[in-house]
Amino acid sequence: MTERVAGVRLAPYTTLGLGGAARAFAEAGSAEEIVELVAAADAAGEPVLVLGGGSNLVVADEGFDGLVVRVASRGVRTETEGGRVRVTAQAGEDWDALVALTVAEGWSGVECLSGIPGLVGSTPIQNVGAYGQDVSQTITGVRVYDRGTGEVRDMDAAECGFAYRDSAFKEELGRHVVLSVTYELAADDLSGPVAYKELALRLGVELGERVPLGRAREAVLALRAGKGMVLDPADPDTHSAGSFFTNPVLSAAEAAELDLRVPGFPRWDMPGGSVKVPAAWLIENAGFPKGYRRGPARISTKHTLAMTNPELSATTEELLDLAREVRDGVLEKFGVTLVNEPVMVGTGL
Repeated sequence: MTERVAGVRLAPYTTLGLGGAARAFAEAGSAEEIVELVAAADAAGEPVLVLGGGSNLVVADEGFDGLVVRVASRGVRTETEGGRVRVTAQAGEDWDALVALTVAEGWSGVECLSGIPGLVGSTPIQNVGAYGQDVSQTITGVRVYDRGTGEVRDMDAAECGFAYRDSAFKEELGRHVVLSVTYELAADDLSGPVAYKELALRLGVELGERVPLGRAREAVLALRAGKGMVLDPADPDTHSAGSFFTNPVLSAAEAAELDLRVPGFPRWDMPGGSVKVPAAWLIENAGFPKGYRRGPARISTKHTLAMTNPELSATTEELLDLAREVRDGVLEKFGVTLVNEPVMVGTGL
């Protein structure tokens, strides 16, 4: 059995630098060790937190009263068939390193997801996406340990229940422990059709055009860095969990009500008459500009969607107080409720 250590502070294992100590902490270097640790804790009735890169996590100041299993499994396997490449990566692989590999090898499909912090295992849970791509477009299978049945099984894309920043894993958070993920990519030196206006403008191309993979990756990394969304120890704005709120998706009726308050508000049309509203626009126009501060916690100076712990001196509650102020201010002004994107551990908005 992998060694368990008591009283390990969790803050250094999160990009926000927040969170108290775990009652027990163990690092799992393989899928088998992950299953062994989680199964033993479940059998003993011990709470379990599976920890990846900590980039999408807000941990309570009180820490976690149970076992934290840090995923450190490594390995990438590829299979080529015709013009398609299946890439299976262990859950503990660094996500951006995997994207860099696919770009270098000339495999198209995840290049616009460059620079996103975290590990492979978290990508299907959140249905990670950016700049017109998300992982549901390429994931064909996810190997999981099902804590409900005690079995390791393979789930196909349909079983994953992917939706905007959502999945079946998120709906039953904690039941499935991701062990590996398989992505099917195109053996092609060109990106997928550029589907995001900001990226198209950066590249100087029209929407729908394709560009060399390396060029797409460089443009995305530059855009993310400009928003403080690429981890950089020298940049206090990157002490965050990325986008703290999801972009609200409103029904046609809700959109019509918002239009009465703010005629012509920015939006993206969605299937079924619904519309997606940029949360960053709602936040800024509710009176919370970049750099807005509440004690030691502040909104990023580069992007209003990120709540940051710039000097690594805030507590979790202090950062959440800022997030609550923003959420309540947007609700009061626009009648729209913002929902947090990071996973809350032992706390909540």
